[in-house]
Amino acid sequence: MTEVAGAGLGGGAQASAARIVEAVLGWQAVGGERVVVAIDGPGGSGKTTLLRLIAGLLRPDSGTVELTGRSLSNGRAFVPPFRRDIGFVFADYALFPHLSVAQNVGYGLRARRYPAGARRRRVRALLERFEIGSLGGEHPNELSSGQRQRVALARALAFEPKALLLDEPLSALDPQTRDRVRDELRAILAELTIPTLLVTHDEADRAAFSERVLRLSAGRIVQDGP
Repeated sequence: MTEVAGAGLGGGAQASAARIVEAVLGWQAVGGERVVVAIDGPGGSGKTTLLRLIAGLLRPDSGTVELTGRSLSNGRAFVPPFRRDIGFVFADYALFPHLSVAQNVGYGLRARRYPAGARRRRVRALLERFEIGSLGGEHPNELSSGQRQRVALARALAFEPKALLLDEPLSALDPQTRDRVRDELRAILAELTIPTLLVTHDEADRAAFSERVLRLSAGRIVQDGP
């Protein structure tokens, strides 16, 4: 089970936003169940803060963060992001511009000290799975928006995470590309057996991906349903 209990940052929306995680990930992670939960709400309601607390990109002032019984943050210990089994796809994809596609996909594996041979095989398999096998030597500025999205998702899944976080994964795409990539992403998520937490403002994205929607306002759940 993945759980956050009472984790918070200072006060206001950031502090209360973390309180929803127990309801979200604790509910969906039991038994390796594949469930996608969408987080919706106005700007500043705490959606991205919530993901960053889970991923370890923000350090909570209080509370606990656990993943499959392993404490990631408890007020004393704090596990850095690259040592957490959590994949993260950023809204702008956050690809390293100086690294090739293959190096971007393998970045998390290198940080986790995967052997070089195993790392190359894993990267090659992911590039083929996401149909970007011919782009391994290219750099992010040479890719289309859809291709960059595939690279970001491949990187997030490279180390076989136990949970996946998606922060507005389609927001950087133009409307025409967005429809096509939405279908591709829906097919990919359907193959996974890990819980996924998806931040989105788009009604079509919510309908395509999620079985449950939590709406936030000022860091609090104001709506919970399908």
